[in-house]
Amino acid sequence: MKHTNKNILAKGVKYLALALPLMFLGPYLITLGFLNKTNNTFYIFFPLGLVVAAAAMYFAFKGIQTIMKSMFD
Repeated sequence: MKHTNKNILAKGVKYLALALPLMFLGPYLITLGFLNKTNNTFYIFFPLGLVVAAAAMYFAFKGIQTIMKSMFD
């Protein structure tokens, strides 16, 4: 009977813990960019928000993948 590798599981939970604040920060920065369309701050907040949202998706995927690897590999 295989058991869960706790070191890899902890690594996956760390990825998900990193993704959680990014999941809130990304849409906030995108919204902040759209609220300031008339200023030049749109060109700062909107691309930054897109990068943060992409990073949140990457870390969430990587965390779930790592947790699944710890349980079934």
